[in-house]
Amino acid sequence: MSSELKKRIVSAIVLAVGSLWATWMGGLAFDILSAAIMVSIYYEWSTMTGLSARHYPSYAFGWFAIALLSLNLIAGDPALGVPLLAGLTVTGLILLYLRDCSGWFPGGIFYAGLSGISLAAIRGNDASGLVAMIYVFAIVWATDILAFFVGRAIGGKKLAPRISPGKTWSGAIGGTISGVIAGGAVSFSFFPQLSFRTLGLALLLSIASQIGDLFESFIKRRFGVKDSSHLIPGHGGVMDRVDGLVFAGFTAFLLAVIHAAWSDAGGTSVAAFVFGL
Repeated sequence: MSSELKKRIVSAIVLAVGSLWATWMGGLAFDILSAAIMVSIYYEWSTMTGLSARHYPSYAFGWFAIALLSLNLIAGDPALGVPLLAGLTVTGLILLYLRDCSGWFPGGIFYAGLSGISLAAIRGNDASGLVAMIYVFAIVWATDILAFFVGRAIGGKKLAPRISPGKTWSGAIGGTISGVIAGGAVSFSFFPQLSFRTLGLALLLSIASQIGDLFESFIKRRFGVKDSSHLIPGHGGVMDRVDGLVFAGFTAFLLAVIHAAWSDAGGTSVAAFVFGL
């Protein structure tokens, strides 16, 4: 066994065990994991896009914003997460207008910040949050795995050849069907009735996870990098591993927020929205 393969195996085991343990525990453990993902994503985003070289003050403000969001996620009020993210992103946009800095700067704050906030909100602190997180994991993993194998087996027309030449429409469709089945299976395992709402959401999350994969491929191609970083030995960067997950998380979280605002149910959790509790 080569040293590179050993590195990949050890890294995969450590990541899987740590992530699943934090997911099972919820609360502070998962909040810390979410904050770590947020920080890692901003580091990789700012490195790939060269923010420190372009305009150092905006780069420094970005780190201040991510530190503030992480601190609130771990020790603050979860209800302040979205307003805080909105305020920091708008401040970034104002700086972009006033200073000669990169448009990738406020985008990085928003993308990294929403990644941590949405994942932490989905997991929450109760048993339904654990099921919701497993539901999202199952959809993303099933979509990713089956898209690869179906695409390899069937081939056909490319999905987005300029962004990711290896992805095909057959793989995308096969992955989406698999994601819906996986999400439905998780829901039905924990709740007696399988609703069209849960299946419809699984469809949206599966599509969102594939868009997230394409989005990260676009960034890497735009800046000519193979991996988002080398933070994970043998596996590249954190963004390489969670690109689909964070977009699926965005979708579930934002739909839950919109639903809560529309129905005037301010205290509704993401899990309650997903499963209609």
